[in-house]
Amino acid sequence: MRAVRFYAAGDIRVDQIEEPSCGEGQVKIRPAFVGICGSDLHEYTCGPILVPWTPHAITGGQLPTTLGHEFSGTVEEVGCGDVAGLQVGDRVAVRPNLSDGDCPPCLRGTPNCCRNLGFVGYSSNAGGLSDHVVVDAGHAIPLPDSIPLDVGALVEPLSVAWHAADRSPLGDARTVLVVGGGPIGLAVVQVLQARGIESIVVVEISSRRREFAKRLGATHVIDPRTEDVVSMVRAMTGDAGADVAFECSGVQAGLNTALRGIRVRGTVTIVSLWEAKPVIDAGAIVLDEKHVIGAAIFADGIFEAVIEAIRSGMLSKLNPQAMITSKIRMEDIVEEGFKALINEKDKHVKILVDISA
Repeated sequence: MRAVRFYAAGDIRVDQIEEPSCGEGQVKIRPAFVGICGSDLHEYTCGPILVPWTPHAITGGQLPTTLGHEFSGTVEEVGCGDVAGLQVGDRVAVRPNLSDGDCPPCLRGTPNCCRNLGFVGYSSNAGGLSDHVVVDAGHAIPLPDSIPLDVGALVEPLSVAWHAADRSPLGDARTVLVVGGGPIGLAVVQVLQARGIESIVVVEISSRRREFAKRLGATHVIDPRTEDVVSMVRAMTGDAGADVAFECSGVQAGLNTALRGIRVRGTVTIVSLWEAKPVIDAGAIVLDEKHVIGAAIFADGIFEAVIEAIRSGMLSKLNPQAMITSKIRMEDIVEEGFKALINEKDKHVKILVDISA
């Protein structure tokens, strides 16, 4: 079967590998759509970062590994044992995060912070960018008929945004600053709008992504190259600053903007992954009693909650399909996927690989 495999930075290949067998408590899935994530781009440009050099503690997987952790598909085989009521033909989205279950963070009920955290599509020998993938049945979450498979591939990034919102003190927040309008930043915008945030300010250098931010619910968009973000946010808030900021850019300038843009005792939630360690102005944090927190992947139950929210219409303003800017074939993933996202940032938000194409 075909599989997109990561070997090293700049070295991603479409290989022919052996089709996996479905074991006890597992299901075999025919992937339908697979999203290319910002963390995939980090692997391509600077990796391996998440892909393990040596056998992973949970899965034993190592280089080269099959990529693809944001994906949906159809169950084509069910193993014996506990398969959570799944049947052949079921449409599913795959919850990719893996945890060992017995480290201190897991025992405290925070498996998203597992000391041996892994992912289908990075840490295992399985990934959605393949003709067939086998996962433990508990990771295959059924999709209602009302949710199309391309939207199913976006449940994972929406879950990251949902968790970041849950981690943040949004209860009485009126103005929220989102720094970085990539896929995760735009997912955060949608979740904030669905939660009724009055003023959502997005900071993004790409004109196309600023347009997407407006379409998806931002009330204000700012180009930090030409406008003074902090002055503008203060002008909107009676010189106070935003209540909460989400740092989704992963660059020093973005973090600086988020920290300077919040009010006294405001909160910055860092969602982005960093290639280098940032510098933080501890003095400003102390004097203004600001809070800085992290949001890692997503907590248990959130993946299912996002699916239910889309199904029920409770989040009627959630419009993930609008983030999809291109669908490509597996064979074109390097040129029309990775390189397009790197070299044509103004053009793309979320590129999906159509495995059936």
